[in-house]
Amino acid sequence: MRFLKNNIRDIFYGANDGIVTTFAIVTGAIGASLSHNIILVLGFASLIADGFSMAASNYLGTRSEREIAHMNGDKHSGSLYKPAAFTFVSFIAAGSLPLLPFVFGNGGFVIAAIATGLTLFLIGAVLGHLVLHRGWLAWGFEMLLIGGIASGIAFAIGRLVGHFISA
Repeated sequence: MRFLKNNIRDIFYGANDGIVTTFAIVTGAIGASLSHNIILVLGFASLIADGFSMAASNYLGTRSEREIAHMNGDKHSGSLYKPAAFTFVSFIAAGSLPLLPFVFGNGGFVIAAIATGLTLFLIGAVLGHLVLHRGWLAWGFEMLLIGGIASGIAFAIGRLVGHFISA
């Protein structure tokens, strides 16, 4: 539990952004009626590039915080790479889930939506219950709502842009 509490920011941020971003790409592509192969290409390209970007940004942010603390006389030890690694791994792990049904078949959207929804709920529930010792149900539904709104926006944009492109 201590491991989770000590790294919760990086794990939670990476996992949440990974799954929401990837599923938004999937729903946007579905909204635009893009093919199965295009969904996989866009999904995996975004997954790896966004995961790297998130990790690099985390590294730069952590380094900047430490440099400011050092200028103020604070000594902070610890790896600059560890927070970035936790962000990257959790981003890739959670962000892969919406793509897996498309890897193994053509009609993966319903399975991807269910898996994504359950995972979002679990991420919030774990954070709320195990780490914060607060209402796991509310935290779970909050995460589900955030992911649902992002996915709805992506679907609508995909449908709108897809309509204009094909017209």
